[in-house]
Amino acid sequence: MAELKAFLQENLSLNFVKDLGSRGGGCISSSRHFSTDIGDIFVKTYELEKGKVMFTGEYESLKAIKETNTVTVPKPIKILENENTHEYVFVMEFINMGSLSKFQSKLGEDLARLHLHNRQLLDKAKKSETQVGKAEKCEVVEQFGFHVNTSCGMIPQDNTWNKDWIEFYTRQKLQQQIDLLLKEYQDRELQALWSDLQLNIDKFFKGIDPQPSLLHGDLWSGNAAETREGPVIYDAASFYGHDEYDLAIAGMFGGFNSQFYKAYHNLIPVAKGFEERHILYTLFHYLNHWNHFGTGYRSQSISYMKKLINYAKKS
Repeated sequence: MAELKAFLQENLSLNFVKDLGSRGGGCISSSRHFSTDIGDIFVKTYELEKGKVMFTGEYESLKAIKETNTVTVPKPIKILENENTHEYVFVMEFINMGSLSKFQSKLGEDLARLHLHNRQLLDKAKKSETQVGKAEKCEVVEQFGFHVNTSCGMIPQDNTWNKDWIEFYTRQKLQQQIDLLLKEYQDRELQALWSDLQLNIDKFFKGIDPQPSLLHGDLWSGNAAETREGPVIYDAASFYGHDEYDLAIAGMFGGFNSQFYKAYHNLIPVAKGFEERHILYTLFHYLNHWNHFGTGYRSQSISYMKKLINYAKKS
């Protein structure tokens, strides 16, 4: 790690760098903790070309979330390219944190505030347009997507802006996962189910009009923690989408308790059809896990597609 230490010192113009050891890094990137004269930093490295897209997406995600001043995330500092090791290096603020416990309710509230942030700006802009005089200028996002592609795991997401949420989710989220799976497995049952399901997705949105909310994008319990002051989320794969989307992977692996959901829904009440859309949004993550980790996730993916088709037929 002496080479990474020297690389950081040179490229960040640091006077002091001390390696405090490995911090793991999950199944994708590796990471280390350093003490420096600008404060403690957390450094992730990834060897492949995908690292550039992955780290750029995470950098911009954390930056966007931080700018809302709603939920705590590590401050992104810089992305560097180490030509000697053919690695991309992502430097961010180090936050000393432990498992999410006493701040479950606060995280639910903060996540809801994140989801409401752009929607409140939209409402403010619309009201301003109806008033006499110059409209107040504010940063408002009126479409679904993001200004860069982000990666959910190792798969880059197509975040091209789209005015239609149903089309965005169907084509740019689910279809991408299905195409990758069909290319790898030539699964006829998957193909047949998708041919049916994709024609019926609009039925799950009767009576609701999703507005663009800034999402974390990959909010499972492994990407949430807490400090002494409050909750922290990280490893974001953001885009602007339907707020309910973030609750899908949150429910897949547990880790968020009733206090989390109660606090969240106190600010964003459960809308009609939520349960069916929750399955629809969870489907993406099962498909994504199938693409990442293999056929162990096939059964759940197929089961969810069948459930959704049955729901659609009854509606």
